[in-house]
Amino acid sequence: MAGLGGNLRDDETSMATRAAWLHYAGGLTQAEVAKRLGLTSLKAHRLIMKANQDGLVKVYIDGDVSECVEMERQIADRFGLDYCEVVPDFDADDLPLKALGIAGAQFLKREIERGDAKLIGVGHGRTLAAAVEYLPRMARDGVQFVSLLGGLTRKFSANPHDVIHRLAERTRAEAYVMPVPFFANTVEDRDVLFSQRGVREVFELAASADLLLVGIGTVEREASLVATGMIERAEFQDVMDAGAVGELLGHFFDAEGRPIETTLSDRTFTLAREDLRRNRSVAIAGGKVKAAAMLSVLKSGSLNGLITDERTARALVKGED
Repeated sequence: MAGLGGNLRDDETSMATRAAWLHYAGGLTQAEVAKRLGLTSLKAHRLIMKANQDGLVKVYIDGDVSECVEMERQIADRFGLDYCEVVPDFDADDLPLKALGIAGAQFLKREIERGDAKLIGVGHGRTLAAAVEYLPRMARDGVQFVSLLGGLTRKFSANPHDVIHRLAERTRAEAYVMPVPFFANTVEDRDVLFSQRGVREVFELAASADLLLVGIGTVEREASLVATGMIERAEFQDVMDAGAVGELLGHFFDAEGRPIETTLSDRTFTLAREDLRRNRSVAIAGGKVKAAAMLSVLKSGSLNGLITDERTARALVKGED
């Protein structure tokens, strides 16, 4: 096995470290490492060689690293995921934004550089914002971004469009936003807004995205949907009373992953649940407070991939709330 050390701020070194983790600690072949990280076999080989040449690989037992790789396998198998990444703990906060942000940025950078995802749909929230914050500036032709849901809020400081705006600025790519609220006041209001020129086109664009990069929300009194003014507290109470535990792009699920239908369902500006299942969707989420919500969403079968932290992964493996 291998014990590794590396500077997480150095993207190339960090990628070499993870490739070496998977190869030496996880026992994956170089071809399997390439598939797991979305790289060519040649690139995976070079990264593993770099880890060796830079002295990142040392011969001693490192249980934490191998445990992360094992939890990735268990979570992927249990919830039918094509991709799972567990970030080793180095962030003492209850919501490990730094660790998740770095891992999310590296994943997004790889996807952009690989070039298979020409259109990337983006949700919003603090974790996705952190991923964009750690994304290096890069100019990449041929990639576009689109919002996956409406996000106008009464609080400018909490405007989730900042995520996709910053993403477009860092990549110099075209980005499309949905200039509508997350929830309409009535079904009639939603129909009127949805029929406006440009709005339907953006929704159709979002539904055709090659990759959906999303966050997972909790269903509690202080949830971000309430804090940002996207939803009234009384309306959110109805969702809680209906048994909702987790939220994904405005869709709510109970503890067993079953969808919750509420008065909000027909007033939401977001992708349909069928679109979530049809498209490749990867969530970046973690923190003890989100364990129950993440289990809920994972059980719903709406995700293809997950990036999370070590402590949260442990809870998911154990099935704890």
